[in-house]
Parts: sequence; C-alpha cells; structure tokens
Amino acid sequence: MSVTSALVRIRRSLSCLFALSRTPHALLDLATPAAAAVLWLDGLPPLRTILLGALAAFAGYTSVYALNDIVDCREDRKRLALGCRDYGDYLDATLIRHPIAECVISMRGAVAWAGTWGAAALAGAILLNPVCALIFAGAFALEAGYCLLCRVTPLRTLISGVVKSAGPLAAVFAVDPSPEPWRLALLFAWLFLWEIGGQNIPSDWSDIDEDRVLGHKTLPVRLREKTASRLALLTVCASVAASFFLPRESSLGATALYAACSLAAGTVLLLAPALMLVRTRARAEALVVFNRASWYPVSMLAAAAARAALRA
Repeated sequence: MSVTSALVRIRRSLSCLFALSRTPHALLDLATPAAAAVLWLDGLPPLRTILLGALAAFAGYTSVYALNDIVDCREDRKRLALGCRDYGDYLDATLIRHPIAECVISMRGAVAWAGTWGAAALAGAILLNPVCALIFAGAFALEAGYCLLCRVTPLRTLISGVVKSAGPLAAVFAVDPSPEPWRLALLFAWLFLWEIGGQNIPSDWSDIDEDRVLGHKTLPVRLREKTASRLALLTVCASVAASFFLPRESSLGATALYAACSLAAGTVLLLAPALMLVRTRARAEALVVFNRASWYPVSMLAAAAARAALRA
C-alpha cells in the first residue's frame, strides 16, 4: 500500500469518526464553557486552565455526541429504512448524519472512539477539579438515558437541557471551587432554556415525520407544530432575558457593551428565527433556528470577552 493511499484511508476514517461526534457542532459548543468561565471571572482564566479546559471540553463533547449515535443505532437504522431525507443545510448533517447506521463505522470502532475521548475528558476534568469529573460522568450517563427514553416520554428533552448545561457548569467549577449557588442556577437556566428552544425542539422537528411513524416521543410530535414553535420562542426569550443578569456588577461602560452585544446576539441568532418558525411552522425554518442557535455561544463568548477587555 502506497503512502498516498494510506493517507487517503486515514482521512476517510477520521472524517467518519468526526461525523460520529458531530465535530463541526462540537467545535461551536466549545464556546459555551469558555463563555461561562469568562463571564464568571469577568476575565480570562489562567493559561493552564484554558489549555486543560479546552482539551477536556473537546474530549467531552466528542465522546458524548458519539455516545448518542451508539445508543441510538437501532432507531437510526429504522429511520433510514423509511427513506433518505434531504437535510439541506442542517449543521449536524454536515458530514454524515448517522455513520454507524449507514455502516461506514463499525460499532466496535465507534465504542473505542467514544471510550478513548471519554477517558481523556475524565482525566482532564479530574485535573481541573474532581467536581468537574463528577459533572462529566453524570452528563455521560444522562445522555444514554436521553436516547433510551425516545419511546417513553417527550419530557426527555429536559435531560437534553441538563446535559448541554453540564460543560459550562464544569467550567465554572474549574475556575471557582466555591461558586455562588444563585449565579450557578442562573447560568444553568440560561443555557438550559437555550438548549430546549434553540437546539432540541428544532432538531426533533427535522425528524418529525419519521418520529411519528416510529412512535418516538418528542415535543414537536406530542405538542404539534403550532404549540412546539411557541414553546421554542418562549424558551429562547427567557434565555436571552437571563443572559442580562449573568455578569457581576461592573463599570457602566462594560455593562452597557455587554448588554448591547447580548441583545444583538439573542435577537439575530435566537429570537428572529424562532419568531419566523412560529409564523411559518416549516421544517426548513426549524433547521434555520437550530443552525443559528448553534452560533449563539460563540457570539456570547465574544460579548463576554469584549466586556472583560473594556473592564480591564
């Protein structure tokens, strides 16, 4: 085998593994714990914490997203048997939507990939703060439970909100061993509501037809499009409102800059697409909500960094 052909095979294998972990989405998600840490400190953490936290966060998101496809493999195969779907510009289908179900990755390889990154995330979390490791372990277990409840209750979406908030909560404990409970609860609510309205409901909306056939319990299926779209709008409105109260008291200039950036990000990336979804109730618009909401943590990281820089 030539070096070129070997490199091509490695590239294809990595592409499939990155698809398993939804790496394009996972990279955007890295901004969530980073934004939480910067907002909490009103500044940058120490370099060691930044580097170790980035590694642990990437490993954590990579393993948890892979776990989702591993546990959901049978359901994904049933979904694919119903016919191919055009996912358009859906972020989570940028590479391959269900690589195990499509038989481009073996189950053994997928488990090894998820286990390796999971071990790396756990090791990094322990070095940051043992509490971070407990949070990661809990999120990992909850993600498996979320998948297994697909035929049981649409309230499993609450588990999704908890799992997505786990990384930012761990980031807080990485920079502050004794965080204030009320601020921690506010941070959790901010991200929990963003995940429900901006990510989970729109994501389930993309599979609503198959879910109805397969008997999956999701909010769009149970509530139907009209109520589900209104719930998505309500939760992202509450998330944007919560974001204003996250920073500590600071100078008027820093506070005003953060408020303006937060409002702009929330309006463009959450409120406007969610409002359009309420009006149209179209699947294509649900994908727009999901894709734009996925960029929200990046914009909030920029807002937090701008505030910290002005304050400094």
